[in-house]
Amino acid sequence: MLDNIPFIYEDDVLLIVNKPPGLMTVAGPDPDARYLTLILNEDAAKEGKTCRLYPCHRLDKETSGLVIYAKSRDAQQQMMDMFRRHSVRKLYCAFAHGRIAQDEGVIRKTIEGKNAVTHFRVVKRLSECTVLDVRPETGRTNQIRLHFKSIGHPLVGETKFIFRRDFSLRAKRLCLHAGALSFTHPVSRKIIDVRCPL
Repeated sequence: MLDNIPFIYEDDVLLIVNKPPGLMTVAGPDPDARYLTLILNEDAAKEGKTCRLYPCHRLDKETSGLVIYAKSRDAQQQMMDMFRRHSVRKLYCAFAHGRIAQDEGVIRKTIEGKNAVTHFRVVKRLSECTVLDVRPETGRTNQIRLHFKSIGHPLVGETKFIFRRDFSLRAKRLCLHAGALSFTHPVSRKIIDVRCPL
């Protein structure tokens, strides 16, 4: 574990960490801002590790949860290919404004002209929000956030795509957490099933 970045899984090929909210995965527009990949590689260098860590995918700055890093460019490429083929199964926990009536469903709406599909299942209905398991079939930028806004149930804590003042329920962060990943290991070919609940 590094500072407040827990290591969830590690072997000779991959490292999976639990990214806190408010931290970019890779460098953003602010050249002085620290980001997850930089922090992890700086820490590895301090410990005398020779390998670099390469991100295999990204999470939004506001989203917390599991991020996979590869310890070589080759492993990174293999993992990125798996993400492109949608063969990495991702499961998120989300809190959406309002009470979603249907117990499960599929949102199919294009994002920037590209096909985007999100599956969801209601876990619990509260007075002002609905707790959901969300599985994106595709991986468009901000997909979950845009899809739930499109059905009139934006995520609690959302500030980028809605006006927070329009909703009575408040949160200090975006209520979206990447809590589970399942995929075939690029070297051992074993099924890796990693979970990191809230």
